[in-house]
Amino acid sequence: MVEGLKETKFSFPNQTGFYRGKVRDVYFIGEKLVMVATDRISAFDVILPRAIPYKGQILNQIAAKSLHDTRDIVPNWLESNPDPNVSIGLKCKAIPVEMVIRGYVVGHAWREYRSGKRTLCGEPMPDGLKENDRLPEPILTPTTKAMEGHDEDITRNEILEKGLVQKEIYTKLEEYTKKLFQRGSEIARERGLILADTKYEFGMFDGKIYLIDEIHTPDSSRYFYLEGFDTRQARGESQKQLSKEFVRQWLISNGFQGLEGQSVPEMTDDVVEGISNRYIELYESFTGEKFKKSDYSNIKDRIFKNISKLT
Repeated sequence: MVEGLKETKFSFPNQTGFYRGKVRDVYFIGEKLVMVATDRISAFDVILPRAIPYKGQILNQIAAKSLHDTRDIVPNWLESNPDPNVSIGLKCKAIPVEMVIRGYVVGHAWREYRSGKRTLCGEPMPDGLKENDRLPEPILTPTTKAMEGHDEDITRNEILEKGLVQKEIYTKLEEYTKKLFQRGSEIARERGLILADTKYEFGMFDGKIYLIDEIHTPDSSRYFYLEGFDTRQARGESQKQLSKEFVRQWLISNGFQGLEGQSVPEMTDDVVEGISNRYIELYESFTGEKFKKSDYSNIKDRIFKNISKLT
């Protein structure tokens, strides 16, 4: 098994800044933003100790395709993909709120619902729902955008009262989020999947709203398999998911939820390979194409050279 790409430490001519996110290494070069999708993986807002081979390539390629497929709804930051792990585009000023939208009671929404809560970020959830049930209508459950640590749930009123986003801008974000989720759901259904929930991030450039970062990837979204969904739900069986939730469930079953005092369980080669295979499965299900593994023999040199050609 190849070793995953854990980090990059490049220095480019005209480089003006660098930022390391949970998954991506971001370089600011001139007026451009260069995003390197590493193989790091995070869960419960914690970066896990081992990288997952090909995960960065998969996320980068799914995100590029999804951004291309939604340009008619909202402009986005992406301009080119000079390498399987790289995206280059506009350097937008990020809006400090993540727009989370949920069509099903799963993950964080289910954990809150199971605890007895019937509102999430001010949005009502009806009584009598089971895990993975479809909501009557998708609900918007935004979070703060934390530079470090945990993102926090926040209501629409709190966002406006704190002045995080101007009302006219936030109203537009809500509109874009609902349209993007509708498009993402339609594309997923065509491929035998259900888009259960996802998140979008936006930024401003020259006074205009742009969609930024990744969209509709397994790191930002949860998918169910459409075939057999209703039968499994009626029987109270677990749903077959195509998302990062299986990583969270593995961590939970091994006593880790990102809480103080907890340690990340050992990630053996078998665990890492299993996660990598699940990401490849998602790519092939989502795109309908066979995944082509990139060459890892000199991956950092390759990435550096391909970025340098365009910057």
